[in-house]
Amino acid sequence: MDAAPILDPDTYVTAVPHALLAGLREEGAVRWVDESDGPGFWAVLRHAEVRHVLRTPEVYSSRLGATQIRDPAPEALAYVRRMMLNQDPPDHSRLRGLLTRAFTPRALARLADRIDGWARDLVARAVERGEFDFAKDVAADLPLLTLAEVFGVPAEDRWLMFDWSNRVIGFQDPEYAVSDTEGAGSTDLARQALRLRPEPGADGRMPDPRTREGMPDLYAYANGLGEIKRLHPGEDVMSTLMSHVDDEGGRVSIEEFENLFWLFSVAGNETLRNGIPGGMIALLSHVDSYRRLKAEPDLLPNAVEEMLRWWTPVMHFRRTATVDTELAGTPIAAGTKVVVWFSSANRDERVFADPDRFDLTRPAGEHLSFGHGPHFCLGAHLARVQMRAMFRAVLDLSCRLTLAGEPVRLRSNFQNGIKSLPVATTAW
Repeated sequence: MDAAPILDPDTYVTAVPHALLAGLREEGAVRWVDESDGPGFWAVLRHAEVRHVLRTPEVYSSRLGATQIRDPAPEALAYVRRMMLNQDPPDHSRLRGLLTRAFTPRALARLADRIDGWARDLVARAVERGEFDFAKDVAADLPLLTLAEVFGVPAEDRWLMFDWSNRVIGFQDPEYAVSDTEGAGSTDLARQALRLRPEPGADGRMPDPRTREGMPDLYAYANGLGEIKRLHPGEDVMSTLMSHVDDEGGRVSIEEFENLFWLFSVAGNETLRNGIPGGMIALLSHVDSYRRLKAEPDLLPNAVEEMLRWWTPVMHFRRTATVDTELAGTPIAAGTKVVVWFSSANRDERVFADPDRFDLTRPAGEHLSFGHGPHFCLGAHLARVQMRAMFRAVLDLSCRLTLAGEPVRLRSNFQNGIKSLPVATTAW
């Protein structure tokens, strides 16, 4: 069975190729995939083997080649290795520990209360129009509001975070890769950063947004914001982080803050920006489940976990073998790319009965949408809080949402993304 389509971003404009993934998974846990612009890689397709790779960083490194399939240029690799996402223990453990301590119970409780209010306001305002785009008018705003609160980003600068995430998440999609989002009333810090915003080249494309050189406006803004948080801390989570000194006198540097800002602005946004519309599609295409959840709202926490499994917003991450090893009987040479495929593992028949079925009562806890091991998503709790708040607001409506047109999918082999989800209101 030809595995090439799972790498082709055009494949995903129609749908995630679950039937192909199931066939490949049946053939074996590990499958070689050729690249037109690279050496190729091993795709890890089954749940148990994905978990093994993710919890064994001494064998499968995030740092050696970073975490995207495409090999970074050598000069770019040196820089992206400084990001927490692309680190291995002990460097990763140190930074993650500092960040974890910044998310205090008080800060999380304050965020949860605000998130619930924002979700209700977004849904109520959209429903007043009768017909609206759930992806653009509702789902895109909630993670931005949350991340702006985490970082203490002024309200008038939030649109910049939308622009930055468009450019990074959609680098394979011409519509998103050249984002022309504009906002009014930005702060001086934002205006200074915008002077550095790159222009599309002769080919109409922006510089690679996964490098520092491709996002100079984001890094300039992050640098200034980090200095402000250190000198004039507020009540936000990042002010707490920048004020914290660990037992050995260590603290987060401005450079580390810049990289955390990039990571949260993109990774902290993308899972929710695509997971919320994906959850809504699950309900729209399973009306019986939608009705049952309306009648039994106590099922919502479990339903959110099933939405994350069934949709799987982030489809894969890369590791690089540090030594000659073997996985599921397959020899893997040191230096080889090993890519864990979450959208396959989350439908592995060995773990999930009838995996293509959306099941509100499926036992939660086995899906890998937040990863596994030392890199388990630091924002998983906040992501769940946001999804539960959004769907509580939807379920509390006196009307039901229905499709008002075909969803438009993101051209990406990395993000299971929705650019547009037109819906209308109808009576129950």
